[in-house]
Amino acid sequence: MSTLADHDRLWIRRYHPRPDAAARVVCLPHAGGSASFYHPVSARMPASVDVLAVQYPGRQDRRGEPCVPSIGELADQVTSVLLPWADRPLVLFGHSMGASLGFEIARRLEREHGVVPRALFASARRAPSCPRDESVHLRDDDGLIEEMRQLSGTDSAILDDVELIRMALPAIRADYRAAETYAYEPGPNLRCPVVALVGDDDPKVTADEARAWARHTDATFEFHQFKGGHFYLTSHQDEILRLLAEHARPR
Repeated sequence: MSTLADHDRLWIRRYHPRPDAAARVVCLPHAGGSASFYHPVSARMPASVDVLAVQYPGRQDRRGEPCVPSIGELADQVTSVLLPWADRPLVLFGHSMGASLGFEIARRLEREHGVVPRALFASARRAPSCPRDESVHLRDDDGLIEEMRQLSGTDSAILDDVELIRMALPAIRADYRAAETYAYEPGPNLRCPVVALVGDDDPKVTADEARAWARHTDATFEFHQFKGGHFYLTSHQDEILRLLAEHARPR
């Protein structure tokens, strides 16, 4: 495997290295999220699967770096960082904003580098062809915090810690801006399978909007609905891990 430059090491967190793994799962966080959100996934994945969690600029140990302003630019950068890891089959897993990012990364891998992911998992996100007019990123700080509280993806203790949450708000706002201004550009369908996952009480995506991911692949499509809201996945880890391991399995 190619040696990663120090710059690239900033992007990839490999909490439980499995050098002999047959495939790799690449985890892409939600708006305001960080690589550490996927530490439990890395810990519980079978030995046959190596887990790479992506750390975006502007948060945690990368807080001093400017956030990437658009999904397209972020996809360009993450794609280049992932190429040294493409010596094994890749499964892309993106939650919310991470699903849009995963779609654009898959496009770039396939079209520009001839790398067809084993699957794209699109979690809690509308299909690219189902836009909504959203402007959460334009709200004041209190409005942004209230949005996060309603989605239940952030520990209430963190939301109630004024100093801590104010430090995180610039990255959260930048991510929301990137996600909400993302505009799908029509083009060839993906060649990799797509797996859409959604909570049955998610205010950000309906079942029909999630099923519309089928329009974006020429390969197989799966749809899975779970009890829960936007962060349904925290309560359904076993099933999601099973699906990931199944798609990562050698064929």
